[in-house]
Amino acid sequence: MPPDRVLSQDEIDSVFRNLRDSAGDDDPAKKALPYDFRRPDRIAKDQLRAIHVLHENFARSLASSLSAYLRAYAVVNLVSVEQLSFIEFSQCLPSPSCIVSLGLKPYDGNALLEINPALIFPILEMLLGGSGKTSTKLTREVTEIEQSILEGFLRIILNDLRNSWQQVTNMQFAIEAFETEPQLLKILAPNEAVVAISMEVRLGDSSGMMNLGIPSIIIKMLRQKFDQQWSVRKSEATEEEHERLFKLIKPSNFRADARLNGPMLRVEDLLGIEEGQILAFDYPVENPLDFWINGRLKFRGKVVTTGRKRAFHIDDTWVPHE
Repeated sequence: MPPDRVLSQDEIDSVFRNLRDSAGDDDPAKKALPYDFRRPDRIAKDQLRAIHVLHENFARSLASSLSAYLRAYAVVNLVSVEQLSFIEFSQCLPSPSCIVSLGLKPYDGNALLEINPALIFPILEMLLGGSGKTSTKLTREVTEIEQSILEGFLRIILNDLRNSWQQVTNMQFAIEAFETEPQLLKILAPNEAVVAISMEVRLGDSSGMMNLGIPSIIIKMLRQKFDQQWSVRKSEATEEEHERLFKLIKPSNFRADARLNGPMLRVEDLLGIEEGQILAFDYPVENPLDFWINGRLKFRGKVVTTGRKRAFHIDDTWVPHE
């Protein structure tokens, strides 16, 4: 441009406009990301991974316990472990549902256990002698009588949960209250963070979700114990430790049962049995018997005679399902 040329007003305005736009692009305020202070970012990712592994072990243990308790093949899969606010967690729960408030002794606070209606009503039918194969899906509330029937089932869940947490801390899970509507839960502040653990439970043709919510503040308090637990797991037990443990358990006793597991019978039919009637079990003589140790199926075989005593001959071709 020639040095003696005079700029027009439009050209001057264009220069200042370009300078203003380029300065705005470098403004650090435009690069900032919005942050929600209600977001529950309280637990480190490595601790969340530890909780994930802990509840994977709980899922495997629970599947075995439910199979034995309900006499039906059960599969439990861990779906997710994430941090949510309590209001987000409660809004994800179906309504109505079976919701249990759990005490966490010796720690202050409550956890939440929710079992979907799609799962709870087939379980109730199994506990009452049915097959659990319902053609219609019930969405009503659980009655007080049904809550009493479910207490044994819930004790199985809480016992396995306590055993899984035993490797981190001695936490006692106890039933404190039943609820059916998530909106009525007042055990935590809406914005308080919880660790939400979701599991899918399949029982035959029925399946449903089971959700567990534990206050994040309790998980955060146990950070040091989680670190100690993982540091212990990294070191393998020596041969001397194996021998010491064997000496400790060698004098212990266990309960052994040989069971003839026949078909299921409804309570109505059982009450209708009269003297002189014949009850057919339809169990072939050549079928093997189940051998249980401390309530767990370990072997199969048959009862034999050795001298003047009865004995159990173990079939070495059968492998138990872990």
